Amino acid sequence: MIKKLAGSIREYKTASLLAPLFVTLEVIMEVLLPFLMADLIDNGVNKGDMEHILKTGAMLSGVAFAALIFGIFSGKFAAEASAGFAKNLRHDLYYRIQEYSFSNIDKFSTSSLVTRMTTDVTNVQNSYQMIIRIAVRAPFMMIFAMIMSFNVNAGLSMVFVAFIPVIALALGLVIKFAHPVFKRVFRIYDKLNNVVQENLHGIRVVKSFVREEHETKKFRDISDEIYRDFSKAEKIVAFNMPIMQICVYACILIISWFASRQIVFGTMTQGELVSMMTYVMQILMSLMFISMIMVMITLSKASAERIAEVLNEEIDLRNTDSPLNEIKDGSISFENVSFSYAKDENKLCLKDINLKINSGETIGIIGGTGSSKSSLVQLIPRLYDATKGIVRVGGEDVRDYDIEALRNSVAMVLQKNVLFSGTIKENLRWGNKDASDEEIEKTCRLAQAEDFIQRMPEKYDTYIEQGGTNVSGGQRQRLCIARALLKKPKILILDDSTSAVDTKTDKLIRRAFLEEIPDTTKIIIAQRISSVEEADKIIVMDKGMVSAFGTHKELLESSRIYREVYESQKKGSDENG
Repeated sequence: MIKKLAGSIREYKTASLLAPLFVTLEVIMEVLLPFLMADLIDNGVNKGDMEHILKTGAMLSGVAFAALIFGIFSGKFAAEASAGFAKNLRHDLYYRIQEYSFSNIDKFSTSSLVTRMTTDVTNVQNSYQMIIRIAVRAPFMMIFAMIMSFNVNAGLSMVFVAFIPVIALALGLVIKFAHPVFKRVFRIYDKLNNVVQENLHGIRVVKSFVREEHETKKFRDISDEIYRDFSKAEKIVAFNMPIMQICVYACILIISWFASRQIVFGTMTQGELVSMMTYVMQILMSLMFISMIMVMITLSKASAERIAEVLNEEIDLRNTDSPLNEIKDGSISFENVSFSYAKDENKLCLKDINLKINSGETIGIIGGTGSSKSSLVQLIPRLYDATKGIVRVGGEDVRDYDIEALRNSVAMVLQKNVLFSGTIKENLRWGNKDASDEEIEKTCRLAQAEDFIQRMPEKYDTYIEQGGTNVSGGQRQRLCIARALLKKPKILILDDSTSAVDTKTDKLIRRAFLEEIPDTTKIIIAQRISSVEEADKIIVMDKGMVSAFGTHKELLESSRIYREVYESQKKGSDENG
């Protein structure tokens, strides 16, 4: 895990090394201060030697100023290194997620990925800054101060040694009990983010059903759960401070007692006592800092594990060593294809699919809810890999193609049409970033989007809100179809993506496809028979299998499922008419 995360330091290695270097120099300067102070008191003040006082005072000022400068530089480089590390970590997480296949994404919820890229990265960033600064300062301060204190009075310095095992045991127990609670807290954070995201995304539904109180209760319950767990973790961590303070004050009292007796008997000077007490505070403050660092690392360890889990996720869709980059045509074939989202042959959602689709054909797909229509077409651009069998495009196994080249040749308009915040033109250029205004306007005419765009105040420069909330469902679908057409694909897949448009517009879209892109293979998943009856062939799906495959006329004669759907829709249409 540490090696994986350390790979995100990259160009900030120099800053990461300079920070502890300057911290070490700062510590050395601070440890010299009590030594010089003791010399000033014993050989200057007590002897009335003004020259020695001025000389030692100047040295004290110089050392103090050097400590200040080294401290400034250590803080600067630590901040630069930790912020840069966090920036690279977010970059690596984001780009790793972009490489994920659908099955990889299915393992993580959206809210969990957001939490890992925000809260978890911030925790690791804070921990990293403490590691390269405080975690270097505290041990060095303790070691150097202890060396100096043994040099002043070895007997009194043994008091520190006696208390170190007590502090180490207390700290170990705090970490042991706090870490599992922190891990649980971050999992609950994922749930909280999911509730917030879901609520904001569906705020119109919440308000239309007057479910604000229900959603508020859901949020409050999860917030209370986080509060309880965090309180429990903080109570455990809180034991750390009183234990440290007991050890600190006990050390001070014991050393003061023995030091005062030694001064009375003349075996210790006043200056040595002053320096000894300063070293006591430096050592014990270092121990307190070490305990604080360990608590912070305990907290960030849970975050680091969650980040590493995303970075270490094995991507199950990869290119071959020598992938094909050119797709010959839009022909498609399924050869004994079975598919399971769980990659379990006992949990198949597609079973023994055998199909052959010629390039340029228009294929309709009809089937009930849960008949795996979407699962079937998602295998074509290799959003998932078939569990068994082979899917071919242009005569070649889709696994032999470069994934980017394959997906550039297959345009897909999914059931959930997504538009991003930006202008209409910017959204459409997702299909082709170099598309000219003329090409954009042409594809919009094909998708029957030109009319409503021209009625908008800014036309193609009209700003689309996040999720396309300022356009209707039918308008959103037509914009998504236009965006897909801009790719100039060899295969166009419409997954129930004209459900929100009227039958007249639906027919105009299909006619435009027939006339303007005759060489493109078109696959149309629809609930309405009228959307597919003019297709060259129609696939009837039932329980993950191809129940029938043929023309509209053939299916009316041979397929009971197709005939029942057709008659029920025709009857409903006649009654409404």
